[in-house]
Amino acid sequence: MAKKPASEDEVLKCLARHFPNRHSSLLLGRGDDCAVLKTDDHICVSSDLFLEDIHFRRNYFLPEEIGYKALAVNISDIAGCGARPLAFSLNLVLPSWVDMDFLDRFFAGMAELAEENRIALLGGDLSSGPSLCACISVYGTCFAEGAFLARGGSMPGDQLFVVGCPGLARVGLEELEKRGRDALEDWPDACSAHLRPVPRTGAGLMLARAGLNARLPALMDVSDGIMRDLPRLLGLTGENGSQGAALGASIWVKPGNLHPEVVRHAEMFGRDVVREALQGGEDYILLGSCAPDMLPALKAAIPGLWAIGRVLPDSGIFCNGENLETCGGFDHFEH
Repeated sequence: MAKKPASEDEVLKCLARHFPNRHSSLLLGRGDDCAVLKTDDHICVSSDLFLEDIHFRRNYFLPEEIGYKALAVNISDIAGCGARPLAFSLNLVLPSWVDMDFLDRFFAGMAELAEENRIALLGGDLSSGPSLCACISVYGTCFAEGAFLARGGSMPGDQLFVVGCPGLARVGLEELEKRGRDALEDWPDACSAHLRPVPRTGAGLMLARAGLNARLPALMDVSDGIMRDLPRLLGLTGENGSQGAALGASIWVKPGNLHPEVVRHAEMFGRDVVREALQGGEDYILLGSCAPDMLPALKAAIPGLWAIGRVLPDSGIFCNGENLETCGGFDHFEH
């Protein structure tokens, strides 16, 4: 017997069960023409689409994992700004196959992450359509007045660092595409990194705090792989409206620095381990640069932070002495 599609009223009631309409960040919650955020500081804003068969597939994503990751990729952007997430809005396009069981699990996964980060759902919009789509905008505040982190601002001699395991989520994506959820048996950490990425908000806030009495670190979240995102961090791509200075980078990464599942996967298929890690996408880790004298304290204070190289005064991206400028990275328009 076919399940009954969810009505708009049923969707809203289900959503209300999972997301309280009262929150310390809200002056006015859902149900009016606008929600009203309460804040005394600058607001950091980011938006992401999460599209069926582009960013996720239902044959290996559970409903709660879809809801979780749709919000996680947005919170990761707030972490990349060194900000504290406050609230988010949710726009949903629901196809006819969506029923109340799916929605309850979808909202449960999203609400789990919202509760972990103590953020409110402001509101949004609903529509029907041919495939499932979530469009989320997330709002955050700076750790201290004006102390937000951004791409650009790197200087020659700065240390490059990451927080997290580059390439791990890409291994999970590749194996899930081939084997579905059976891949979890052999690649548990890699599959988890793809299905349920953990936004590194705590690390972002600590990096912002570290810059209060010094030059602020440059920071971004990595969704397209280090090789594609490193030029963006250095301000070389012109994506912020202006072409940056001719900086470069020298990266030093050894297989022992990488997650064992990344190493094992590359070796299994006869691939270069380091190159695979640097080109992997869907990481949602943090990539940054800081003054050299700041690095020891950051490594001691932030779990998972490790140095990967330094900023050069001349153009060129090198890894272990090899020029990698033509390697590229992960492209959502090609996957």
